[in-house]
Amino acid sequence: MGTKNSRLQGFYELNPFERLQMVKSFDGLNDEDLHMLHGGNGALSVERADKMIENVVGTFNLPLGVATNFQINGRDLLIPMVVEEPSIVAGASYAAKLVRAGGGFHTTSTKALMIGQVQLVKVSAPTSACYDILARKQEILDRANAQSRSLVALGGGACDLEVNFFPNSPMGSMLVVHLVVDCRDAMGANAINSMCEAVAPLLEQITGGRAYLRILSNLSDRRLSRARATIPPHALARDGLSGDEVVEGILWAYSFAAVDPYRATTHNKGIMNGIDPVLVATGNDWRAVEAGAHAYAARSGQYASLSVWERDAAGNLVGALEMPMAVGIIGGATKVHPTAQVALKLLDVQHAHELAEICVCAGLASNLAAMRALATEGIQRGHMGLHARQIAMAAGASGALVDEVACRMVEERNVKPARANELIIELQGHLTN
Repeated sequence: MGTKNSRLQGFYELNPFERLQMVKSFDGLNDEDLHMLHGGNGALSVERADKMIENVVGTFNLPLGVATNFQINGRDLLIPMVVEEPSIVAGASYAAKLVRAGGGFHTTSTKALMIGQVQLVKVSAPTSACYDILARKQEILDRANAQSRSLVALGGGACDLEVNFFPNSPMGSMLVVHLVVDCRDAMGANAINSMCEAVAPLLEQITGGRAYLRILSNLSDRRLSRARATIPPHALARDGLSGDEVVEGILWAYSFAAVDPYRATTHNKGIMNGIDPVLVATGNDWRAVEAGAHAYAARSGQYASLSVWERDAAGNLVGALEMPMAVGIIGGATKVHPTAQVALKLLDVQHAHELAEICVCAGLASNLAAMRALATEGIQRGHMGLHARQIAMAAGASGALVDEVACRMVEERNVKPARANELIIELQGHLTN
């Protein structure tokens, strides 16, 4: 275990600048890195944004927070999270503290295998066409790999070929060829799409059919990451509830998601609450990961919980999360967006699978935080304080008045814009008298 300690006592009580200095001392960021994290609009210039997407007219800021307490495979980490929803960063940090009591998170990953698909239609003899394609497998793989020699040089590239026959569709039968590509430390979308484009004419020649779609699949079910956490009951005890009672409540909350798609959808949203902010912070395609996650959740034929929770023989709460995680640390926005580069530096990851494993740990932590809140105090109370601050600011409060208005609304359990307006008028009147 390294000397770094992500248990930053009193971190939430500091102001943003003080927190930034503590983050710098934790991970050796330099002053330029701090400027990127604390630079507001300067972090992403309009000029740079104009090169990233089309029709740029400006940039849009979101809060960047740091989740503390994470220990993953014996290594302490601070996790950057970009998100607008209250309680996510705090919840993940608190859950990570609970997991530390049981030895921290433990993770594994599969190889970074992704699938590119080429759709072939109007194939007159599909059965023999399948054999013909597989007979020329190496020729097809070689043509694909000619499109990305750098990936091949790193030990990746197209490594396998599969053919699927769909006899019925709304338009008729089709063959779908799968290129299986090892993407190494890239997300891989651009490389895979180029490979599919390159092999499509050869597949048309082999089959006598016509190639339509040539594109990667975001169901990256061969690129999985897994996280496991053990929480002793004593760490969960609170407010007159024993640890065993809290474990019981969490297991009932999980069981609800395991059998009911309506609950599973919100349960899995709670998992993605932890994952998406890390993806955004590091410049990764969170929409691709979301798509793959929800498809994977329905792989049994019914949409269900991505995570699994149980009680071990010693009475500990044990959680596990396995899901597709197509992320990269090279290429795309990860190398264009300056704040994403600083986020990756803070995480100190050398390979994409390390980032993927951090993401699933953040997801499992967020899941634990939500279920614990639901099983003990209800999710609304946990959200109320931060939500009240947002309502107060939206009503026009600023400075110290924000906290005063928020506290009054929470005490009254009346967190509404109309009440915020009334309190602002009342409190401002006291200040002027």
